[in-house]
Amino acid sequence: MKRTNALSCCSSPYCNHPAPPSAFSWYEEDIWTYIARFLDGKSLVMLALTNKWFHSVIMHDSVWKFACMRDLQVPDPGSVAFNWFKLYAYAFDGSHSYLFHQQDRHLDWMRIGAFIFNSQDALLTDKLNLPVRILKGKTIEKMLEACGSCLLRNVKPGIWIAGTAKLTICSLYAALPVTLIHAKKDSETYEESLLLYQGTMQMLDARHIELFLSEGFKNGNWKYELIGTHKIEKNTQGACGAIFDLKHIKESQSAGVFNLNAWIGKPDDLQPKAIIAFHGVAVNTNLQKNDGILVKYHAMRDGTNGDIVSIRISQQLL
Repeated sequence: MKRTNALSCCSSPYCNHPAPPSAFSWYEEDIWTYIARFLDGKSLVMLALTNKWFHSVIMHDSVWKFACMRDLQVPDPGSVAFNWFKLYAYAFDGSHSYLFHQQDRHLDWMRIGAFIFNSQDALLTDKLNLPVRILKGKTIEKMLEACGSCLLRNVKPGIWIAGTAKLTICSLYAALPVTLIHAKKDSETYEESLLLYQGTMQMLDARHIELFLSEGFKNGNWKYELIGTHKIEKNTQGACGAIFDLKHIKESQSAGVFNLNAWIGKPDDLQPKAIIAFHGVAVNTNLQKNDGILVKYHAMRDGTNGDIVSIRISQQLL
């Protein structure tokens, strides 16, 4: 059908007259709070910069709390010490522990995911064969010597973020917290020879979501301490490390971590693999023939006698 009227500029029926009470308004706070649920962090920031009204709505703590829970895929941890916008920023800006300290030894970093500590008891282990032995009432060193696992008390509850970091070994390599990725000793390739010469290693690193906002960590006052070692003096098929909330280790949500065939890769696959659960995390790197590994456990406390806010599990070839 042909148009009978000339084209003209569009005009809103509400431009010159007050909107009736039932009319839709673009500036409905509840509507934009709902829309914000479907926007990623970058889009939320861009929307907040549109004008003062959008800034007041989008920068509300509830919006960023929802974004954190959604993108980290964890349940609500309850109260936190910092606002959720800052927590989101530090959780997703690519930060890791070596961004603040020991940058000269850092080569690479990979995010695994986030999990929850509901209790204050953590199980650290270098074995994932069921059942994981738990020896209560013994020192950490005796537990490690007996079964390669140990209990860690006074862990700070809340969201924990886990990752792996590749490091270089210096002459004081024995003091570094690391998880080794094995390089073939008789390799003639330049890349593998260089890795062996430099002594590159990786570690499992887990931290409380508030760690990077804490002044004690940023100024370097909080230090990692060695809490135990475990030596396996025989050929080991894989370098493995895992951290669990002890209260939830027997739940179905943690069962997938122990299904090794589903995630560790084939024996000839030497790339590190990781898995995350609601209440735990694990990494594994398949190894070629070796003489065993040395496992180390490190922890960082919130002050001298405070809660544990960061954990590292490492392996290195003997």
